[in-house]
Amino acid sequence: MRIDLNSDLGEGFGPWAMGDDAAMLDVVSTANIACGFHAGDPDIMRGTVRLAKEKSVAVGAHPGYRDLIGFGRRRLPGISISEVETLVAYQVGALAAVSALEGHPMTHVKTHGALGNVCADDDAMALAVVRAIKAVDPKLAFMVMPGTATARAAENLGLTAINEIYADRTYADTFNLTPRSEPGSVIHDPKMLVKRVMAMVSEGRIISTSGKTLSVPIDSVCVHGDTPGAVEMAKTLRMGLEKAGWTIGSGLPKA
Repeated sequence: MRIDLNSDLGEGFGPWAMGDDAAMLDVVSTANIACGFHAGDPDIMRGTVRLAKEKSVAVGAHPGYRDLIGFGRRRLPGISISEVETLVAYQVGALAAVSALEGHPMTHVKTHGALGNVCADDDAMALAVVRAIKAVDPKLAFMVMPGTATARAAENLGLTAINEIYADRTYADTFNLTPRSEPGSVIHDPKMLVKRVMAMVSEGRIISTSGKTLSVPIDSVCVHGDTPGAVEMAKTLRMGLEKAGWTIGSGLPKA
């Protein structure tokens, strides 16, 4: 009855803010921090790590495609396996360095946006990400989507997996997320969000929009930090989980 709550944070750029990171860090137990390619910059990265340390929140790298204009949510056709390895290693290494500056070592890596969606479906891309993570630090965990290529890659290359579900997104039959372009793909109703998450974590399952069911291990639940009303949804979810007897806390899956 222990579950991690995570959110993707540090997604501003220079003077532009994205979401209320300080408020979200009062709710979640893990922060995935943008590393400058889809959002973020060195100062924002360091400030987010510093604030996470103050609030005893675990931190991990959140690498994405090099796509500031598209917020990393546009697929980049033609990108090679080698390029994926390089961009992931570069970003993971950057957050590792910033975390070292603040004395708050990072624990994991989670891919962002379109890169994450591609890696969930493409075994070769997922393996490239895992190779990059291991090259930087083999002790880092990989936050994966259970039932997808990311989970297989972590297992095949011996990287610790943190199995994640999304509170505010719906799932396709592939158990990847439904495209944001589809109506209803992002959930904004806190009551519906809590009901869905409670069913998933208590029964260990994901249900797609067509009704397909997959039994999965669940270690962490994500609420996107850039979603309108994200902080209030996260607060409502945390209260609902704690009321049902769940303890909220970061950390790797128990052996």
